[in-house]
Amino acid sequence: MGRKQGQQKPGKGLTPYQGHGRAFGYFQCPTCDRKWMSGNSWADMGQECQHCRINVYPYKQWQCRTDCAAAADLEKSKDDSSKIDQTKHHPEHLCEKCKRLGHYCRDSDRSRAYFD
Repeated sequence: MGRKQGQQKPGKGLTPYQGHGRAFGYFQCPTCDRKWMSGNSWADMGQECQHCRINVYPYKQWQCRTDCAAAADLEKSKDDSSKIDQTKHHPEHLCEKCKRLGHYCRDSDRSRAYFD
């Protein structure tokens, strides 16, 4: 039996992006097929599905060099179904990285100290 998209065991190499910085990611729950995007996506870290409460890894990612929203807007033009809300709050309680850090994952000073 193969695993569904986004459903993997914890460990290294679970995500397309394997860099150290933040990435923009596309997620799809293997249980309920819910889809979402996040500008707070990280290598080998997932986010919980709001409905199923299972950890889901991104199936597509790219590094945010300066502005994830700008990068997402470029990608949006390729995929008309994309909807990007830059004002939306990041749900820390669903983010694996936030939970591991014990604080908001984009607090870069503390994130770097924890992972470097």
